[in-house]
Amino acid sequence: MLVFCLTGCKNHSTPEENNTYFVQGDTVIVKDTGVFADKVKLTNAQTEIHSKEVVSAGTIQAIPTQFAYIAPPFSGRIVKSYIQLGQQVQANTPLFEITSPDFIAIQKEFFQAKSNKELMLNELNRKKDLVKNGVGSQRELEEAANALQIAEKEYENRYAALKIYQVEPENTVLGEPLIIRSPLSGEIITNQIVTGQYITGDAEPIATIADLSKVWITAQVKEKDIRFIHEGEEMHIQVAALPGQTLKGKVFHIDQAVDETTRSIKVLSICENKDKRLKIGMYATVNFFSRPTKYIIIPEKALLQDEDKSYVYVQISPGTVIKTAVEVETTKDGKAVLSAGLNAGDKIIGEGGYYLGIGN
Repeated sequence: MLVFCLTGCKNHSTPEENNTYFVQGDTVIVKDTGVFADKVKLTNAQTEIHSKEVVSAGTIQAIPTQFAYIAPPFSGRIVKSYIQLGQQVQANTPLFEITSPDFIAIQKEFFQAKSNKELMLNELNRKKDLVKNGVGSQRELEEAANALQIAEKEYENRYAALKIYQVEPENTVLGEPLIIRSPLSGEIITNQIVTGQYITGDAEPIATIADLSKVWITAQVKEKDIRFIHEGEEMHIQVAALPGQTLKGKVFHIDQAVDETTRSIKVLSICENKDKRLKIGMYATVNFFSRPTKYIIIPEKALLQDEDKSYVYVQISPGTVIKTAVEVETTKDGKAVLSAGLNAGDKIIGEGGYYLGIGN
C-alpha cells in the first residue's frame, strides 16, 4: 500500500502530504527516512573521461586518385593486348595497342610542323647569309625570323599533343599504333579488351585499374552528431564479410554541405586494405569516437523518465531532494553519461528514486 501511495503521486503546485513525505512542486521532503533506508540509495555524481560514440552505415569505395577507368581516346581497332584480369601493373605499363585514323592524323600534323620548322630555320640561315654578303635586306631577315618563331610555336603545340597520349615524339613512326598505358600503379580489376575489336571514341571503359591497398569508407552522419566527429580521429569498422573483426581507420574529410533529403553529412575515412579484404561496394557499420572529454557519470538506475525528458533526484539537504532534468549522451555498462544538468559531487538518489515518483 505504501508503494502504491508513493508512486501514484503527481506533480501539483499545491503541497501534498502524508505521514512519510511532503511534496511541493519538484521538491520532496522525507519525514521518515527510515522507511526508505533499504529502498533508496544515495550516491555522488562523478566525472570521467568519455568518448562519444556515433554509429553510422557506410560503404567501401576506391580512392579516386588510386582508381582509373581505361577507355580509348578515339575510335579505332585494338590490335594487341598486354594485360589480363588480376594482373598487377605499374604506372606507364602498356595495356593495349589501337590503330586509328585520328591518331595518324595527329602524327601527320606533328611531322608537318617539324618539317616546316626545319624549313623556316634554313630560310632564316639563308637570309642571314644574304645580308652578310650585302645582297639581302634587313626586312627580309626579320620576316624570316618571325616565320621561324611561328613555326617553332606550332611544332611545340603538335609535340605536346603527342605527349598527351604518352608518346615520345622523337621516337614516333608515322602510321604506328598508339600504345595505351596505365596512368597509375594497381591491379586490373576489370578487363574487356578484345584483340581485333573496333571501338568508338565514346565507348564505355574497357578496363579498370585500382590500387586498393587503402580504401575510402563513405558514411552518412546525422547532422545532430556531426559535432562529435573531427578530421584525423580514429574510427572502427565492421563488415558482414568479416564477422567478429574490427578494422581501424581515420577520418579523412567531412563534407561542408548537408544532404537535404536525409539531413545527413558525408564523412570520408581512410582504411588500410593491404590484404584486399575490403571490396568496393561492401556495406559497413562505422563507429566514430569523439575526442575524450570529461562528462558527468551517474548510475543508470538513477535515471527516471518523464514524457519528454530524463531526470534525477538531487539532495539539497538531508531528507530533501529536488527533481532535476538532465541531458543524457548515452548509457553503457550500467552507467549514464550526462552532458548537462548535474555538477561533479552532487549527491543524488542513485537507486530507488521511483519510490518518490512525483513526475511519473
